[in-house]
Amino acid sequence: MSHDQSPEQLVLDKLVRMANQIATFFLSQPEKVRAEGVATHINKFWEPRMRRQFFEHLDKGGEGLLPLVIEASALIRRPEAKVGSGVGVGQDAAEGAPAARVPPKGSRFPNRAFPKAPHEFIHPAGEGPEGG
Repeated sequence: MSHDQSPEQLVLDKLVRMANQIATFFLSQPEKVRAEGVATHINKFWEPRMRRQFFEHLDKGGEGLLPLVIEASALIRRPEAKVGSGVGVGQDAAEGAPAARVPPKGSRFPNRAFPKAPHEFIHPAGEGPEGG
């Protein structure tokens, strides 16, 4: 961090870094959900002020943003946009992020989500404790 940068530039640098970190995580996901995952995360967890600064930077060229962030920006709700637009809001938010591994709202995990003991794991034929 440079001491000769303005506070505004430091905030902008942090927003770019955070957006890129989100995108880097979603690069590990299937290609068809990457941009939507980035947008859903930003729509859910970034306050309007952060999204406003993000779009101001993007409108000036988006220097430093990864291509996935720029692709996802089409799905990110601008702060002045109508509530319920974009992804990760409304029904999207109720259903969870793409490829989320949580039950939909209102459902429950089974009583035993995980085996209690190693021998209860299901192993492919010929593998595991019995098959060696």
